[in-house]
Amino acid sequence: MSIIIKSFIDIKKIRIVSRIVSEVLFYISKYIKPGVSTGEIDFICNKRIIDYHKAFPACLGYMDYPKSICTSVNDVVCHGIPNFDQILKKGDIINIDVAIVKNKYYSDASKMYFVGKPSQLSFDLCRITYNSVIKALKYIGPGKKLNIIGKIIQDYVEKNGYSVVRNYCGHGIGKKLHEEPQVLHYYSNINDNIILKSGMIFTIEPMVNVGSYKTKVMDDGWTVKTVDGGLSAQYEFTVLITDYGYEILTF
Repeated sequence: MSIIIKSFIDIKKIRIVSRIVSEVLFYISKYIKPGVSTGEIDFICNKRIIDYHKAFPACLGYMDYPKSICTSVNDVVCHGIPNFDQILKKGDIINIDVAIVKNKYYSDASKMYFVGKPSQLSFDLCRITYNSVIKALKYIGPGKKLNIIGKIIQDYVEKNGYSVVRNYCGHGIGKKLHEEPQVLHYYSNINDNIILKSGMIFTIEPMVNVGSYKTKVMDDGWTVKTVDGGLSAQYEFTVLITDYGYEILTF
């Protein structure tokens, strides 16, 4: 396994594109309301990325993915394809995943949005998912073991009665959208020998389900749903390991 330690120049350029990702996720928030289609959300993000930031949506065309962002609503775990026929309704929850490339460097992040007032279940699910990332962040730093990230997330999520998706994970990022290492969100001894070092950049992005952690891929080849129709939530951050701890690049 070859994990790339980023140089000063690498980090500087990844910070730039990370700020763009963060701005787009903030910008789109005012458009998340009942009656708006996920296709419109994709269109707005595409224009913001290309026309305003002079960057490019990394998802568009990636392994033939047809849209600029991913929009995962309710029981969609990840990789939901925006559609002008999919209209958001009051009480929905939606994850918007934005990956961008600029000057040959990538960054990637996602967050949850409430469409109107959420149910208590939706609110609690999103709160637990977000908090699981924060708890993992408090652990990380140089000299720490990579696989403990997954243990912290899994322990916290399951203690609160939810489950962590196993099929998808975080990843290194830099001059490619997906680099080593894989960052699992549950405990495994697969990466037991990987020690975090200053200059590593990767995503932490747990997907948390109300019911079973198991998932299914729909006929479009992209959309991933919970097997039991339960709600799912995800938060994703691009994170830099520093000499003294960590820095969230997608703030």
